[in-house]
Amino acid sequence: MMGQTESMDAIIKKAGVLIEALPYIQKVYNKTVVVKYGGNAMLSDELKNAVMEDITLLKYIGVHPIVVHGGGPDISAALKTFQIESRFESGLRVTDAETMRVAQMVLVGKTNKEIVSLLNQKGGRAIGLCGIDGGLIQCEPLTEDAQGNPIDVGYVGKIVNINSKVLDLIASDEYIPVIAPIGVDKSGQSYNINADTVASAIASYLKAEKLIFLTDVEGVKSKDGRLIFEMDRDTADQLIADGTIAGGMIPKVQGCIEAIETGVSRVHIIDGRVLHSILLEIFTNTGVGTMIRK
Repeated sequence: MMGQTESMDAIIKKAGVLIEALPYIQKVYNKTVVVKYGGNAMLSDELKNAVMEDITLLKYIGVHPIVVHGGGPDISAALKTFQIESRFESGLRVTDAETMRVAQMVLVGKTNKEIVSLLNQKGGRAIGLCGIDGGLIQCEPLTEDAQGNPIDVGYVGKIVNINSKVLDLIASDEYIPVIAPIGVDKSGQSYNINADTVASAIASYLKAEKLIFLTDVEGVKSKDGRLIFEMDRDTADQLIADGTIAGGMIPKVQGCIEAIETGVSRVHIIDGRVLHSILLEIFTNTGVGTMIRK
């Protein structure tokens, strides 16, 4: 009898979790959610599976998830195999013609298809794309850094347009688009693009309900090390100005701000090292990262 009572208590708790999620599900139902997938969540098999389960679940409850992935470690490993030196400037991989060929081969032919395969194994219907497909990501050479200083990083692209119609057609149907951050210019030349930048641009063009960055940190922290659960643009600008937000977090937060200003409702920087962090952030009261709102 005691075992049955405990079992019923556990079932009731599960029902409570579902009820807590209901208003959040209603908010994102039939809306677009862009997930930038990278960092440690791509390295651990356990985390990979959890992310794919989260994204597949989103699709099955009526959300339109779009996945944008990175692949820096895979590119670096391939370049090392081919004995090609990796160089970085202003946080960007200097991409000559040979490096571009390797980056495209790895991102489109390996990383992208691995993610598509994992999603399909979970019951999702994923379709792998890159910016070349349907002129999805149109770009030109990037010639300035974030501060406006001239740079020469080779075939690194600056996005000038997203063919959102392609994504609308796929994501609004039963499929999950998985996008490799490769763009193309008017002449057909391929360019390597920062995956955070691609995710922000896609979310902006589609006026997504949410843009989620899976990272290797808990989120944005205050000077005394406490996690900031929610902030607006003014707070973000202030934290950048006083040095609280520094290093690689600056371009990520700047991308978040730009997405918010161009129509994205909410942007989340969350800890991809936490199992099912996407579901926890979207469907619970607490969340597991920092939410930025307009």
